[in-house]
Amino acid sequence: MSTINGLPAHILLVHAVVVLLPLSALLLVLTAVWPDARRRLAGPNALLAVVVVALVPLTTGAGEWLERRVPGSVLLHEHTELGDTAIYYAIPVAVLALLVWWRHREATAVTGAGETPGRRTYLAPLSTAVTAVVAVAAVVAGAAGVYGMYRIGDSGAKAAWTDGFSSTATNPGGEGPHD
Repeated sequence: MSTINGLPAHILLVHAVVVLLPLSALLLVLTAVWPDARRRLAGPNALLAVVVVALVPLTTGAGEWLERRVPGSVLLHEHTELGDTAIYYAIPVAVLALLVWWRHREATAVTGAGETPGRRTYLAPLSTAVTAVVAVAAVVAGAAGVYGMYRIGDSGAKAAWTDGFSSTATNPGGEGPHD
């Protein structure tokens, strides 16, 4: 994918990843540590996290397409290198979001009204020790994901805007050519 409505696809797709990955990371932490949030949001967040994993390669691929069409710079190179790491933030968030959702699903089946006698569970849904380990992993992966997206986004903004604007107004009246 190269362009969307005449604009480079990367500059549009990147906004989805920069917003949705930290959102999914935040929801991951909430669902891992707060049972009420888990009940309501674990399923939607698992789906969101998987969508983010799918969006990351689309966004980085569009970024590589764009990189070949703009002047190179050290800042651009730094951004593309950091951008390639986004998948390493998205995958752990998605895996843990799926794990939280699946454990909640198993716990509900074991303790809920629809209990199936002898139903086998795989992820120790009632174990407080496993829940604590998952919660700690969720906090670490969530914090890393938010920080990683910050670093990638900051480097992209610097690559796009360094020396690309004036700190003093060039049009003090605020009127453009078409106003």
